[in-house]
Amino acid sequence: MKTSAWLWIIAVLFTLVSAGWQRRTGPTYPLSGRAAIGGTIVHYTLERSHKGLGDQRVAVGRLPLDITGGLEWKRYRSGDPWTVVVMRREGASLVAELPHQPPGGKLWYRVRLLRGPETILLPPARPAATRFMGSVPARFLVPHILCMFLAMLFSTRAGLEGFRRTPRLGALTAWTLAFMVAGGLALGPFVVHYAFGPWWSGLPVGTDITDSKTLVAVIVWIVAAIAVARARVARAWVLLAALVTLAIFAIPHSWTTTEPEYARIDAAAAAR
Repeated sequence: MKTSAWLWIIAVLFTLVSAGWQRRTGPTYPLSGRAAIGGTIVHYTLERSHKGLGDQRVAVGRLPLDITGGLEWKRYRSGDPWTVVVMRREGASLVAELPHQPPGGKLWYRVRLLRGPETILLPPARPAATRFMGSVPARFLVPHILCMFLAMLFSTRAGLEGFRRTPRLGALTAWTLAFMVAGGLALGPFVVHYAFGPWWSGLPVGTDITDSKTLVAVIVWIVAAIAVARARVARAWVLLAALVTLAIFAIPHSWTTTEPEYARIDAAAAAR
């Protein structure tokens, strides 16, 4: 098999592993675990994001009938006390809902299970945080995800090409930049707008990590493309751009987002 084919295989595998890592370590990946109460092992999965309208359903299943529970929640970064909702029984599950929040709004929440004198919290340590967002139309979301995946793939492949004795960097650099611009700067604002409201929340107007790291990646690849076009230390710039892209995309997606100002919302509601 030719060296180029092996490099493409390595790039695909590396990109898949990187994408999986980013998803699993992100703040919206479901929180799973298990705990024991009264000799029964309880397995739970708590969602950490909610898309679209309506309240967020919280359910803990496979519970004996003598176990009861309550859903406790409060708004993220607020001075709210815990609100407790008694969970209802649906077969072998206990179920309750978290109230819908404005786009970007977050809630702390946890489930308290009781069995006789014994009680446990799920999760047992820090409460789970869930984020609410609007639904993004598939016509924007699907090509955005595809373009960003291909940008990461071509970035990785370009970086690997830089280690060859006589690298061919022009086309790989151009495709990386094209997919980065299309997915991050052309489609990205539509995804942000439908999910959270603003069109852009990163540098230079905000501090959103997802938008900011996309902008940084585009800038370094523009510099790399210029270096390749002028044949000036092109290999070094492409390797640097690939490493920067790898580093910034290792940052979990949506680690920070635009959040509603609950204090202002409460003040406006009180003034009505």
